[in-house]
Amino acid sequence: MQYRRTFVPGGTYFFTVVTARRRKLFCDEETIQLVRQAFHHVNANRPFMVNAMVVLPDHLHCIWTLPVTDDDYPTRWRLIKTWVTKHYPPLCPPDSKHPRLRETAVWQARYWEHLIRNEEDYRQHVEYIHYNPVKHGQVLRPWDWPHSSFRQYVQEGLYPKEWGATEPMLDEEIGHE
Repeated sequence: MQYRRTFVPGGTYFFTVVTARRRKLFCDEETIQLVRQAFHHVNANRPFMVNAMVVLPDHLHCIWTLPVTDDDYPTRWRLIKTWVTKHYPPLCPPDSKHPRLRETAVWQARYWEHLIRNEEDYRQHVEYIHYNPVKHGQVLRPWDWPHSSFRQYVQEGLYPKEWGATEPMLDEEIGHE
């Protein structure tokens, strides 16, 4: 199948990246720190801004803004996924179906991306990211999930601490997980 991706230099994109077979690989501080390190490592050579992010046990969502002259998010994702896979070998033994393809032991081969179209689209995707731990039953309110940009947004005064604690905040069309 041919995937058609949209490439806009300086674009802002929403991503969903899922672990292989939805394995719950990111369940502790050490493995989540591994994801953070991969982002920092790739960002040092291929800069991008992480606008919002959440890491859950079997997937992550994030919004990136690329530099104004750059539209190459596929290379960044390839490098991030490869870095995570290479730096935690006990986490990702070779896949029994594809022993030569170590990446398949950690990540699904593809990911979902969406070009953010406007401010309302951006707001909806940020809220989706921040509410995702509640949606998946990890916590009762976004503030309680430590592996999210939500607390930073609260510190910056963009959300009250109790946002998302009392009513569903979801647009079911977002995320494609």
